[in-house]
Amino acid sequence: MAAPTEIEPAAGPAAGPGERGGPPGARRGLLRYALAKLGGALLSVGMVVVATFFLFRLIPGDPAVAYTRDVPLTPDQLDLLRRQMGLDRPLPEQFLDFVLRALRGDLGTSYEYRRPVAELIGERLGPTLLLVGTGLVVAVTLGLWQGTRAAWNHGGRLDRFSTGISLTLWSVPTFWLGLLLLMVFAAGVGPVPGIFPTRGMEDVDAPDGPLYLLHVAHHLVLPCVTLVAVVYAQYLVVMRSSLLDEIGQDYVTTARAKGLRDAEVRRRHAVPNALLPTVTLVFLHIGLVVQGAVTTETVYSWPGLGLLFYEAIKGPDFAVMQGTFMVLCVAVIVMNTLADVLYHVLDPRVGSA
Repeated sequence: MAAPTEIEPAAGPAAGPGERGGPPGARRGLLRYALAKLGGALLSVGMVVVATFFLFRLIPGDPAVAYTRDVPLTPDQLDLLRRQMGLDRPLPEQFLDFVLRALRGDLGTSYEYRRPVAELIGERLGPTLLLVGTGLVVAVTLGLWQGTRAAWNHGGRLDRFSTGISLTLWSVPTFWLGLLLLMVFAAGVGPVPGIFPTRGMEDVDAPDGPLYLLHVAHHLVLPCVTLVAVVYAQYLVVMRSSLLDEIGQDYVTTARAKGLRDAEVRRRHAVPNALLPTVTLVFLHIGLVVQGAVTTETVYSWPGLGLLFYEAIKGPDFAVMQGTFMVLCVAVIVMNTLADVLYHVLDPRVGSA
């Protein structure tokens, strides 16, 4: 037993320099990787600013005419209104003014509401975060749990049933599913009355105190179910596919050969490695699901950013469309960048080349 004890100290000093140089090198590599991703994110934000301004100018319609459709105005009065809106200036001048204002955090003034766009977005952000945050937590939990069970029982009844149901719901249009749930659970079917509210986040006679939270939660049920139903399948499919890849790896076979129970092999070995591909998907959907909430909020008249964006398109209210679209796109870029950096932290091989 003396030989092994002599070999182990000899191996220690040899590994020491590598260990002393490893963490700083890893930190420098992470810093370079993060800076590269940050540069790409800033470039993407710049492209979003350009696209945000010019994209909505392609929408047919004159805002001055749209907001005075019920009021007869002379051509001179319409020209005056366009000058007040800043629509009479050349596009390059309007674009430069838009960029300078955006850099100061000024997203302009709404034509319809006559209020700063940043103020409107701030008011609507809370309801959207409530709906999207709740839906995302439920969708991720349900999708990862069902994906794990489906992969571990690959080919069984649970696998076929859960995968089939999730893919079916994923293929259903959001607005159609929302209207269907409204007809069945809000409007009622035949003599059966509806059990959920049909619109909004709260009623006029909403109670105060702790009962208010239950009141809002009652309104939240149908929009949240609609959002979860069309989203959770993505997490289920990715988790199922990742875990199926891990099940065939040698370390899983070795863990089973050591006598570990299936539950321990799944929880301690297979699932942690299978979770890595879902990190990017989860962070990306933190931004993307806000955009997906546009349809849900419109169907249920939920007073969030999605409904604000839809109302601005009907105008058209260029200032609100530009501000809302830019906020949604920047949210996607930020979350995607964070996902890339976190993925590199979890698996340093990413981007090491």
